[in-house]
Parts: sequence; structure tokens; C-alpha cells
Amino acid sequence: MSDFNFSILVSFFLSSLIVGGIAFYFFKTHIEHLQQKQRLDIRLKYQKETLPIRLQAYERLALLTERLTLGNLLNRVKPISNDKDAYEDLLIKTVDQEFEHNLVQQIYVSNQCWNVIKTAKNTTISKIRKTNMSENITDAHKLREILLTDLLDQQNSPHDIALQMIKKELKAMF
Repeated sequence: MSDFNFSILVSFFLSSLIVGGIAFYFFKTHIEHLQQKQRLDIRLKYQKETLPIRLQAYERLALLTERLTLGNLLNRVKPISNDKDAYEDLLIKTVDQEFEHNLVQQIYVSNQCWNVIKTAKNTTISKIRKTNMSENITDAHKLREILLTDLLDQQNSPHDIALQMIKKELKAMF
């Protein structure tokens, strides 16, 4: 009889152990599911709050990119004297101010996108400096004229590439 009691006791113990293990597994799975749901809810709330800010950042960077194109820059910033070096400084100062005004927007875009925008800015400054060093440039108006003329020959500028990158990232968001 004692073997019979022992075997019943072992079967109760094993069945309790199995039921306990299954309960633990389901409880653990349920807790993990709740945690995932909570993380998803937080992410959705975060995205809902940050989406308008991120969209505004992309808009500002697109505007920055457009404002830094040589054509738009030269139309906005006209020479105030005949001094070509003063005009070069004015153009570069304007580019730097525009860029610095939008520096904070980099936290909303990828590093690759930000680097493309920086390259576009640096290319604009480089083009202004390089053109001003030419012997053909005698005054500010000639500098402006040559920069505008060179724009006609340029295709797929760094600004176009930056704008394409901004659009690509925006499309990836939706």
C-alpha cells in the first residue's frame, strides 16, 4: 500500500509541476506581451508628438537647401559696392548665417542627410571663393555675373542632391 501511496504522491507532484510550469510559461508570455504593447504605445505616442516637429525640420532644411543655391543666393544678396572681396565675404557670411540658423534641425534627420546638406553648403562657399580668385574677376558685379553664368552649365548640383535626400527620407517616414 505504501508503494501505491508513493506512486500517487509522485503523480500528483509531477502533474502539479507540469501545471505550474505551463502556468509560469503562459504568465511569462502574457507579461512579455504586455511589455511589448506598452513599448509600442509609448513609441506611437512619441511618434505622434514628434512627427509634426520632424516634418517642420525637413521643411526648414529643404528651404535652407533652396536658399543656399547660388542662383537664389545671388538674387537675394546683391553687391553693395564694387569691391569683389567684400561681396565674397557678404555671400559667405550669408551662407554661414543661414546654415547656423538651421543647425538644430540636424537632430531630426539622418547623419547621411545632414552630411549631404553640409556638403552642399561647403560647395557653395568653395565655388564663391574659387570664382573670386579668377583673374577675370575685377569687381563685385563681374563676380556675380560669372557665378550666375556658371550656373547655366551646372547639372545635378549638390543642392539638388541634398533636396533629393530630404525627399527620400520624408518618403521613408510614411
